[in-house]
This record gives sequence, structure tokens and C-alpha cells, in this order.
Amino acid sequence: MAELAVYIVEDDPMVLEVNKGFLQKLNGFKLIGESMEGKPAIEQIRELQPDLILLDMYLPDMTGMELLKLIRAENVASDVIMITAARDAITIREALRFGAVDYLVKPFRFERFQEALLKFSKNYWKFHSVDKLKQEDIDVWMGSTGKISDLPKGLNEFTMEQVYSGLKSEGVPLTAEQLAQKVGMARVTVRKYLEFLSIDGKVHIELQYGNIGRPTRYYSSK
Repeated sequence: MAELAVYIVEDDPMVLEVNKGFLQKLNGFKLIGESMEGKPAIEQIRELQPDLILLDMYLPDMTGMELLKLIRAENVASDVIMITAARDAITIREALRFGAVDYLVKPFRFERFQEALLKFSKNYWKFHSVDKLKQEDIDVWMGSTGKISDLPKGLNEFTMEQVYSGLKSEGVPLTAEQLAQKVGMARVTVRKYLEFLSIDGKVHIELQYGNIGRPTRYYSSK
């Protein structure tokens, strides 16, 4: 099996050497180029067409996000793993929206670096070995089991999916009563499922306090 070509964009010389050292420990990868600035990196990436780019966010002449958007606009067929100290939700969300396949927050251990690259390698060769994928293959790639966790007595998966899908499709926080009206179920039923989904880590609960009485519970999908 051929080695995957990797290009590193990192402005910190010490971090650059650490990442190069990590990469050398892994079989199946080869470093084909590096840059400490964004503009020279773009030129080389256009020419070399690496399989994978390890991209820092903070560069002296541009941001890693600007570089990522540029190569996406030019339809460069390289995947990107962000390696950065930026950990704010807006930045992470934007990087993922523009196609970053993983996001490593500095400082990180070799084991996390290894996990990211081996997962990328597995998915890369999977996509390049077949013409069509089965749902199971897609679920593995997306990190999904394809179903919600085992349900306690009194709850069923079909209703759970209706509640969860209804909440997710709205895209804004809703009360149990608001969601119940949208999915056509009783409020007490919807709330029971929403509470379970919050325990299962798939729904976030936010309390909003009024002038009097108990706070209102708003639910949103994660």
C-alpha cells in the first residue's frame, strides 16, 4: 500500500519539529513539504497536492482558516486536520464546516495524534478501494452506531427517533410543550424522552428564569 503524502503548515519551529517527529513514528505516511507561513504553503500545496494537510490556525501572514477556505474554493483534493491552540466553539465549528476531518488542540499527546492520522488513513483507503459504501461503512466513518443507546423500559426507539429528529430539525431550543405540538405527541411523553436524551448526551437543557415560579426548560440537540 502506498504512503499517504502529508504537508505541514506550522509557524512555531519547535511544534513543527514535534509534529514531524510524531509523523515519522507512523507507518504509511510521508512528509512531502512544510511551511511556516500561509502564502508559500498555498503555492506548494497547489503543486504537490498532498493527501493530508496538518494546518495550524495562527500563521504570520494569514490565518489557517483563510488558507482552509482558499484551498476549498480552489477544490484542492487534500484533507485537512487542524492542529491549533484555538479552542473556541465558533472557530472549531467553522473549521469542521469547511471540511476539516479532525481538530487537535495544543498541547496534545502522541496517542491523540496517532489516533487522528490512523483514522484518516483507514477512511482514505476505504473510500479509494470501493465505488459504493454501505450504510454501516458510512456510520463508522461518521462515528455513529446508527441508533440511539439501549432504552429503558417504557421507551421505544421509534418514538425516540421522532422526538430527537423533530428537535434537531428545528435548530433552535424548544420547550417540551413546543416540541410536542410540532411532533403531535403529549407534552409529558415528549418531556420523558427529552430527559432521557439529555442523560444520553444527545440533548442540551438550558434553564431560563422568569420573574416568578419555576424556570422554563429549553431543549436543543447537540
